[in-house]
Amino acid sequence: MKRLQTIPILAPGLATALIAMVLILNSLAESQQSRPLSPETSIPLPGVKGRIDHFSVDVKGQRLFVAAVENHTLEVIDLKSGKRVHTISDLAEPQGVFYHAPTNHLFVACALDGVTKVFDGTTFELLSSAKFPDDADNIRYNARAKGVVIGYAGAKQLRKRAQGTGGLGFLDSGGKKTGDIVIDAHPESFQLEQAGTRLFVNVPEKTEIEVIDAVKRTVLARWPIKSAKKNFPMALDEAHHRLFVGCWEPPRLLVFDTESAKEVASGDIAGGTDVLFYDSSRGRVYVLANQGFIEVFQQRDPDRYERIARYPTPPRTQTGLFVPAWGKLFAAVVKQDEHDAEIRVYQAH
Repeated sequence: MKRLQTIPILAPGLATALIAMVLILNSLAESQQSRPLSPETSIPLPGVKGRIDHFSVDVKGQRLFVAAVENHTLEVIDLKSGKRVHTISDLAEPQGVFYHAPTNHLFVACALDGVTKVFDGTTFELLSSAKFPDDADNIRYNARAKGVVIGYAGAKQLRKRAQGTGGLGFLDSGGKKTGDIVIDAHPESFQLEQAGTRLFVNVPEKTEIEVIDAVKRTVLARWPIKSAKKNFPMALDEAHHRLFVGCWEPPRLLVFDTESAKEVASGDIAGGTDVLFYDSSRGRVYVLANQGFIEVFQQRDPDRYERIARYPTPPRTQTGLFVPAWGKLFAAVVKQDEHDAEIRVYQAH
């Protein structure tokens, strides 16, 4: 016969105190679970002045690479110690950065001279460089070609074409040029399909998204954006065929169906943004807006998105990086008055 578990009888006052304590602990646990992001730490960057642009990450080595564009430096941060451990100086306005783990190569795209430099990821020795006409900017890894794609301006100089003021340059993993695509104007953020061959490019001067075949390197289509202007950042939810675009005028998050090319959803955001990220494991979109908020949108279904949180940040906090492997969001806070620049780290829940 199974014996019944006996429960000791507590004094009324002690029982009430224990019940209150349990309720408080449960409330704290529920609050933690209900918060999409929680602040984790801050990494100071003393001496870094002006605008900060794109990031990259060394997941295995736990390093963060930060393009301090107006400071003309590339900052290397050791995330284990939470400290800056190296600075690559005298860069001509570094904007894009990408760390390629298999080769331990660090790519840095510079705006002022159009040069993309390739450094050794350990010694930071300059290994090679590739010159583009002007304003080298965003960098993306092309897994199919095992190389990188660089967005840049000045493509009218390519093949003596009279039309087109932007381009995408293709480099192999060693930094050697393998080709170009001329597009309608300067490209901002762009995303590559992993399962397909398409490459989606934001072209704000034309208020359009250009769709490119990354294998044939030809323009497939041009999708006009009708509900907003200045489309800068972009993220891709390939599983649900959704493309997220951040616009500045007015500040809005737009969602496009990549099969039909139609805008299927939109929402207001707190100012212009240079980056936004799709968190596929949690079905969320994180937007870093320059008017003082990180905004979190929950994907209820591919056509419905609800803002579930916003976290205050200093003004001009509009660049950063989300690292899916860690579930961490890094946000760049620029130097303001007596406050040094810093990288704020948030953990997703």
